[in-house]
Amino acid sequence: MADPDPTGDELLKVLAALGNPHRLRIVAALGEGREYVSRLARELRMGRPLLHMHLQRLEAAGLVRGELELSPDGKAMKFFELTPFSYTLSPAVIARAARTIKDHETEKEDAT
Repeated sequence: MADPDPTGDELLKVLAALGNPHRLRIVAALGEGREYVSRLARELRMGRPLLHMHLQRLEAAGLVRGELELSPDGKAMKFFELTPFSYTLSPAVIARAARTIKDHETEKEDAT
């Protein structure tokens, strides 16, 4: 389950992942249950490479998880499913999250 009090960086990652119409459609399709990539690609009328890219963004944000399984005939199949999540956005939640955003520009400068 998602953290009810996410850090700013966590919240930004989730909002960025959901800020794309393809990824919203993927989440909606997976809401009906887990699915393997080829079937999901056909259902969404999307090429598998593009679907994989979107699934990687959703997985990095913690919204979906993937798992390789072997079919009865020995073929490797990648299945994806939603992870349980729930986010509440309010001014107070955003204010708390904003105070924890890491300054990525400062981190880059410190690394050089």
